[in-house]
Order: sequence, then C-alpha cells, then structure tokens
Amino acid sequence: MEEVAAGVFGYIQPDGGWCLNNAGIITSGGRSALIDSAATVARARALRDSAVAVAGRAPQWLVNTHFHGDHTFGNCVFADEAVIIAHERTREEVLAAGLHLQGLWPEVAWGEVTVAAPSVTFRDQLTLHVGDIRAELRYYGPAHTTNDTVVWLPDSSVLFTGDLVMAGVTPFCPMGSVSGSLEVIEQLRALGARTVVTGHGPVAGPEVFDVSVDYLRWVQQLAADGIAAGLTPLQVAAETELGRFADLLDSERLVPNLHRAYAEAQGAAPGDPLDIGALFGEMIEHHGGLPRCRA
Repeated sequence: MEEVAAGVFGYIQPDGGWCLNNAGIITSGGRSALIDSAATVARARALRDSAVAVAGRAPQWLVNTHFHGDHTFGNCVFADEAVIIAHERTREEVLAAGLHLQGLWPEVAWGEVTVAAPSVTFRDQLTLHVGDIRAELRYYGPAHTTNDTVVWLPDSSVLFTGDLVMAGVTPFCPMGSVSGSLEVIEQLRALGARTVVTGHGPVAGPEVFDVSVDYLRWVQQLAADGIAAGLTPLQVAAETELGRFADLLDSERLVPNLHRAYAEAQGAAPGDPLDIGALFGEMIEHHGGLPRCRA
C-alpha cells in the first residue's frame, strides 16, 4: 500500500504481469472506497486486510474499472460489506464472462471464487463522495475494453486508470480498440494528473502516457505494413524486433494487439467483437506456450 496523497493509496502487486493487478483505497471522514479487487480469494483477502489497516474499516464502496477477472474475481470477498459500482457494460460483461480466467489457467489457486457483479451502474459519469474526497468515476472507450472506468481525484490530482494505461507492461486492447486507446489516453492526459496509478505496474507520473502512445502507434504502423505486404498478424509478430519496447512485460500481447489494429485498418469499428479464443491461441503459439499467470 503506497500513499500517493492524503487518504489516497495505491495497492501495488509487483511485477504487474498477467493477473497481478493494482487496486486503490480512498479514505476520509470514516468512509472508505476500494478501486478494483484482485484475481484470487487469497489476494483479495490480503487486499481487504491492507484496506482495513489504513482506513480502520472495510470499504463501503468497491469500484470496478472493467470486467476482467484479475480486477473483479475478488469482488466476492467484499460483496457482503461493500456496494459494487461500475459502468453498465461492466456488469453485463462480468456476468457474461463468469469465471473465464480459471479455464485459461486452471493450475492457479483461485480459491472459492463466486461471481459478484456490480449492483450500481452508470453510463457516463458518477461522483462518489468519500468523506471530504471527491472521486469522479468516468467512462472512456472503447479502449482497453468496451467498458473502462477511471477514477479521477481532482483535488489531489491523482488518476486511477485501470488497464487503460499500464506502467512497464505491454498495452492490451484486443477487446477494445487501438485507435480508441490513443484517443482516450489524450483525454486522460488533458486531466493534468500529477500521479497516475495504473492497472498494472508501479505508481507513475504523466510520462506513463507517452510509452503507451508510442507503442500503440507502432502497432498501427506494423499493421499497415503487414497488410500491404500480405502478412498475417502472427507472421508480422514473428518477424518483428521489439526494440525499445523489449523491456515491457508480457510482450506476447503484440499478436492480439495486431489483430485489433488489422481489424480497424480494414474497417472494423472500435470495440467490434473479435474471436478472443483464437487470438489467445495465436498468442500462445507465438510465445511458445501459455504465458505464466502470476496470480
């Protein structure tokens, strides 16, 4: 738990790779809110303990930034004590996805996870008053997914981005949009945040936006060149040197990201559904095996 402003904490799970997400806690005036949960019951319980340690009580509200299981599976640990809030599509996707990650990584000790979907939803923006702290929940997208929420704290200039932005980790947008991600990042940059708690990786400043923008533009160019050359996304990934992006975690995400960029270059709308199972299959082929789930 890293205090980033008065009463505002980032809960950082190193190293930020597959299923090691970040969370946040806001506490003021005897009230507290949590931003995202965790992938496993054990990790969610550890998160709850940390939240209680800094707030003196369990969170009363839990905000999900999007539907992915590493951010929502732990909801079940908090559901009896907290009102779970998210974008309206997040609720739909949580219910539709179920315990999807368990099928991908069955060896992980997930614990007795049950689906706990958000019970309060919003469409564009919702303001949560946690004691004296104003937390603005804002929908952006399609970008990382079609249902991304950020939590913006204007008084302390702290932004919780969920997976719209990640620090030291490869962006991932096959369920959303490459072009949409670029547009959203510029909208987030315009907020003027001094501190950025991303969905994965260490606490950062606004410079974290630059890496994501550079990477996503690079993916767009790779896609344009690959289409012109008659190559598939898998072929392009096999021939590509990562260069300045080689140090980003989970580089195998290039394959599904290229599929999204190809689709958009060929006329698909941001957020149009792709066959995610097939994309993961190609990613696994490119990687030489299933990426390790760090949960």
